[in-house]
Amino acid sequence: MDSQNSNLTCVICLERFRIPVTIPCGHTFCQKCISTHWDTKSKSNIGPQCPMCNTKFESRPTLKRNVSLCMLTEATNSTGPCCRDSLTRGGEGARAMLLCDQHKKPLVYYCRNDRTSVCYECGISECDNHDKVLLETERENQELLLERKSTEVGKLIEETEKNIKDLAENINQAKVALQQTSTWVNVKFSTLIKVLTEKQEATELFVEEQQELAIGEAELRLGELEENCRILRESQEHIAAVHNLPDTELIKESMVIEVPRLKDVPTDVTPNLQDRLNCVTDVLSRVSKLVCEDLDKAVSSAVGQDKDGSPQDKRPILAVVPSPAAPCHPSAKEGLNAYRCSLTFDPRTANGHLVLSQENRRAEHLTSGPRPVPSHEARFDHTWQVLCFQGFTGGQHYWELEVSKPWAYLGVTYETIPRKEKGKRCMVGMNELSWSLQLDEHQLSAWHNGRRETLAGPSQHGRIGMLLDYEAGTLTYYGDGQTRLHAFHCAFTQQLFPACWIGEGVSITLCST
Repeated sequence: MDSQNSNLTCVICLERFRIPVTIPCGHTFCQKCISTHWDTKSKSNIGPQCPMCNTKFESRPTLKRNVSLCMLTEATNSTGPCCRDSLTRGGEGARAMLLCDQHKKPLVYYCRNDRTSVCYECGISECDNHDKVLLETERENQELLLERKSTEVGKLIEETEKNIKDLAENINQAKVALQQTSTWVNVKFSTLIKVLTEKQEATELFVEEQQELAIGEAELRLGELEENCRILRESQEHIAAVHNLPDTELIKESMVIEVPRLKDVPTDVTPNLQDRLNCVTDVLSRVSKLVCEDLDKAVSSAVGQDKDGSPQDKRPILAVVPSPAAPCHPSAKEGLNAYRCSLTFDPRTANGHLVLSQENRRAEHLTSGPRPVPSHEARFDHTWQVLCFQGFTGGQHYWELEVSKPWAYLGVTYETIPRKEKGKRCMVGMNELSWSLQLDEHQLSAWHNGRRETLAGPSQHGRIGMLLDYEAGTLTYYGDGQTRLHAFHCAFTQQLFPACWIGEGVSITLCST
């Protein structure tokens, strides 16, 4: 027994170990004793070395507690304070160790079979063949588990807050889209004769009802997300509170804590108002087209033949010719120039086969093959296409393009057009997001959502003019000499960007005048 006690005695203070620590040479001392010894030597400019074997160390070793020796000391002396004093954590100070009710010795093990804390003697007599770990080790394991749970809850909070933000933004966008649709319907009705007034009021009421339904449902979902966020925060606060519990209670609470599993709440706001109004808008577009084109020709013909008629007689007829669905702008170049805008190609979107020049006003499809270009989320990877840098969300805008050969698609698109896919879906006019005019040696074609309309008239035009009237919902094409080629009619809902698909060996230049 004396030999055993001597093995538990520090050679510096000659007393039972208190917080035994082992240094790299293998000798063990009290933590305070060896620290004080080294501190004293350092004042005499003597580096750290072992008091027993005189092994020198280049730098002062980090002192780590000898857990096994501490447990042995505690087992031979139930009142020994070494482990109790050693149970400290950075910044937390000492934490009192609980005693076993049966043996009145410190609880040093955790029995995973019995799920309880035991002392050294219990570990030998009652839990000999059980799965046991040091109590502190089990606490550390459970704290790591709590940390992972807290991290998971934090991620759920972050996702929920992002969903709240996305849904709020989508609600605002939906309000704008709904307002634009309502405005478009109002503008259409405002230029037609009084017999349509009753239908206009009925449609307006329907739009308002749909707006209330769509936004009301979305705001309910927003409330659900906010409630989910509150539940998650409460869960995180509960987890944080468990950290302050004693060992046994912490372990029990940690095992029963569950991360809240909440129902997913969709964040999209997609009122299908346009789909519901397709039958109405189609009729309005056809009527507006008739008013703008056919009636314009009829009035011009009638005015030309009735030269003897007075201006007062003609005024009521001319007053109904302008229409927001397809504005009858003067065909003369001076009239269109009033809406002329300056455009440049966006190099970030240009496919590798296309090279830009003339301060990004000219795009040419190289016959030598693709050139290396930096990857960019906005770039068309597989489609010979480029967008203009400027986009439009309202107003009237006119621009002209010179095309070297009739092998191109000229149009406009929403920013969300696909850019990374292979196939025609990324081409302007081949999806629901874009509209285009196809230039071909033999004929002209209009494209939208992959549907084609063959146009009559000459197919060869070196210069193409494009007039966008956003509020009226029209995109009109003009050929050489300001000949009107075609007009699209649609209720635009997003920012529109001019776009060009360019065939091999073809160059397109954005005209400045």
